[in-house]
Amino acid sequence: MATLLIWTVDGTTLTIIDSQQVKDGDQAAIDALFKDAVERDGADNGCAFDVDWHSDAVQRTYEEYARPFGLALVDDVEGHTPTTF
Repeated sequence: MATLLIWTVDGTTLTIIDSQQVKDGDQAAIDALFKDAVERDGADNGCAFDVDWHSDAVQRTYEEYARPFGLALVDDVEGHTPTTF
């Protein structure tokens, strides 16, 4: 299984708005979930991480998508706070 996180970005903050477990490599499911999030919540981006836990995916999102661009990260799904080393 993989953890799909979907988020919005407002220029200063990356906000995780959805988290789903998907089968590894199930691009059709990922595309459908992302499309729904765009239509429902105005999602900007998302990524499926090869990790089983939401908290691990949040950490990866911080390291790969938020920190490099100087964005704060807010997890509106489970409230996880990434380690900011």
